[in-house]
Amino acid sequence: MIDHTFTPAWFLRGPHAQTIWGRMTRRRRLVKLRRETLTTPDGDELILDHLDDHLDAPVRNDRFRFVLLHGLEGSANSVYMQGMLSVIARLGFAATAVNFRSCARDPKFFGGTLPNRRPRLYHSGETTDFDFVVRTLRAREPHVALLAAGASLGGNVLLKWLGEHPGQTDVIAAATMSVPYDLGAGSRHLETGFLPRFYVTRFLVTLRKKAQQMAAHFPEVGGRIDLDAVARAKTFREFDDAANGPIHGFTGADDYYTRSSSIHFLSAITTPTLCLSAADDPFLPAEVLDRAKALASKAVDFRVTAGGGHTGFIAGSWPWQCEYWAEEVLINWLAGHAR
Repeated sequence: MIDHTFTPAWFLRGPHAQTIWGRMTRRRRLVKLRRETLTTPDGDELILDHLDDHLDAPVRNDRFRFVLLHGLEGSANSVYMQGMLSVIARLGFAATAVNFRSCARDPKFFGGTLPNRRPRLYHSGETTDFDFVVRTLRAREPHVALLAAGASLGGNVLLKWLGEHPGQTDVIAAATMSVPYDLGAGSRHLETGFLPRFYVTRFLVTLRKKAQQMAAHFPEVGGRIDLDAVARAKTFREFDDAANGPIHGFTGADDYYTRSSSIHFLSAITTPTLCLSAADDPFLPAEVLDRAKALASKAVDFRVTAGGGHTGFIAGSWPWQCEYWAEEVLINWLAGHAR
């Protein structure tokens, strides 16, 4: 059943306009963040960006903290992350945005120095870093409950973690938008059409460079990466077969997709969770949403709108008065559990 509470802006009717507009027009510094470099148990680094108490966004409710996860090759400065953080600040909560390994790094790192200490990056099914952040935040603030939100890849990570930890109580509620529930289906969907291939090409620019740097700096994984295939890769499947899978211990793209897709974990979720997607998401065929909704547990509030694109969901009367509907819905839904 389609959720009709969202109406796309009249000037952004198509899925690609909804997907691209915000990335072209929105500011990437809506809130002030305090950066922390957190050492992981395996000796690598995670960059956390904290929304703390300051004059223009005072924390009025210190019993809860939001934890946010970004999408593929994003960071705390991605426009949808900044949008959610600005809503959180307006509501008076603290927040922590988790930047996955190799993300949120200075561009100089991509000139030759790998922004990792360990021979691994991040991927759609990697949940141990999020688990470590959750445990770290809970240890620091044992009386503060966590509310988690994830977009796209970050949403897949969050849902997989929830399914891996049924009955957990550290995160009391979760919300996601534009999750690629079936990674294999999503990858195939992005192999046809000019604009889908354009999205993939944009992502592969930085992913390819990271894989090449990984091979150069870590011989133990370099031998497993097919650098020629990485250089030729034009699809996610080709890249995942040549680099992402071998780096992270998968036999290839299919093994990675099977073991990492959150659709296989939805039935085990016991935490109250909102899942928001658009039927016209250019990153995923609509039939996947039907399968995901059918498999989701009763703890999952699964909503699908007719339009919205990928992490877009832009309403409003005029281009200079855009309203980012999904960000408001996700954060306000989570805030409703802060009691």
